[in-house]
Amino acid sequence: MASLLPAALDSTIVSTAMKTIVSELRGVELYAWPFTIYMLCSTVIIPISGGLADIFGRKPIILIGIFVFIIGSALCGMSQSMTALILFRGLQGLGGGVLTTSVFTIVADLFPPQLRGKYMGIVTSVFGISSIVGPLLGGVITDYLNWRWIFYINIPVGAVAVLLILLFMPNFKSEGRKAKIDLPGTVFVVLALVPMLLAFSLAGSSYAWGSWQIIGMLLLSAVMLAVFVRVETKAQNPIVPMTFFRDRSIWVTLIVAFLSNAVMFGSIVYIPYFVQGVLGNSATASGAVTIPMTIALTITANTVGVFATDKSTHFRKMIIAAFVCGAAGAFMLSTMNSGSSYISVIVYMVVFGAGLGVTMPISNMNVQNAAPIEQVASATGATQFFRSIGSTVASAIYGTIMASTMAKGFASLDLTGIPEAIQSSLRSSQVITNTEALSAIVAQVPPDQAAAVQAAVLEAKNVLNSGIHNVFIFCAFIAVAGIVVSLFFKGAPMKIVHLREKKDAPPAGSDGETND
Repeated sequence: MASLLPAALDSTIVSTAMKTIVSELRGVELYAWPFTIYMLCSTVIIPISGGLADIFGRKPIILIGIFVFIIGSALCGMSQSMTALILFRGLQGLGGGVLTTSVFTIVADLFPPQLRGKYMGIVTSVFGISSIVGPLLGGVITDYLNWRWIFYINIPVGAVAVLLILLFMPNFKSEGRKAKIDLPGTVFVVLALVPMLLAFSLAGSSYAWGSWQIIGMLLLSAVMLAVFVRVETKAQNPIVPMTFFRDRSIWVTLIVAFLSNAVMFGSIVYIPYFVQGVLGNSATASGAVTIPMTIALTITANTVGVFATDKSTHFRKMIIAAFVCGAAGAFMLSTMNSGSSYISVIVYMVVFGAGLGVTMPISNMNVQNAAPIEQVASATGATQFFRSIGSTVASAIYGTIMASTMAKGFASLDLTGIPEAIQSSLRSSQVITNTEALSAIVAQVPPDQAAAVQAAVLEAKNVLNSGIHNVFIFCAFIAVAGIVVSLFFKGAPMKIVHLREKKDAPPAGSDGETND
């Protein structure tokens, strides 16, 4: 957990300081790229690190991940330009991706299946805690120290993790895997993933969905993916065994992981946007609104983990219930408007988070139970990878929905009687979501025009609200798709052995699987 905490904190702690960073390094136009490159590199490395951990053991791989993360953090802190920061964030992302996959795999190594759920829930809690602590810690460090310390702080935490791993962690290694790297598979998985992730990151913002750049990247990704599948089918030691996609217990779980993160992404990004832009609350209030959801998510993740210690637990019923809560929560969030109370938003978020908190521990446990012991790390990596892809794809789709709705809405605003000097400001989402900027605009308007400006501001806020409404309607449809997919979910039997015992385990798809 000490090794996972810096990686889990990273995105939330950095987002708080990014405005200060781009101001000092003079790179506002590159604002999104430190996040994009981190996501890109961490996602690409996930399936590769899972395969390597099965071959060489967990200990050397997680140590490499920590060292890369620490070095990347140090270099980020020393960056003197946005270009340097972006490059070093990519290095940091490689380490972060390795850490995220390794920790969940090590839980499977340390504990037998009947205890795995309990500890999987505890590890999942790290992400919940980080989403609460990260923004607060990032704000304090930026205000009272220097933004560079949000990166430097990872160095002592990482050093402690390295020491603990060296002293206390044995090197779990999957038996039956030859110590030979699947180099062709590694090359083609990178060639398949990088253009796809870039396409979904840039679509709707930097380039139109129908532009030749986006279409070209997606076509290149599709071709490379086909080559990758062919290479892995014939590989003796594949980094992503194609047998995973013939086992219903695994491939349905991977789709569940994809859909659950796609649903989750909507609340994390757009609820704070709603609270600040539509309700007009402060940035602090908009950041705090996700805390109750995170607490609910953490509680359900740990509760499910405890119940999952019983091998008769019905995973399928839990997953269906999770997506039902997600769909209900998303639908309730879609009904919000400028008259909604802050408390009602929190209640809807709790329903939303309580359901989706179930999916992470169950999906990890199910693929680990279903996969052959020598492929546990690869299976865990595949789950983390599909989660990451779900967030990336959802980010692009939600962003496109939001941008399209706002473009049409702002273009049709009735600004009759509004001074021309402020009309462009009222058509800017950045201004509408900034309470201080709006107050400054209203303050400079002559008294006889104040009522018209106030009405225009309310109309502009309704445009934002319409965009967020459409996002959550689509989010609810994804959750409904999750319910349908969950009907085909197949719970894998809990194996009675694990790597530390060095005994043979039944292969994936063996007799004894349950349908729940």
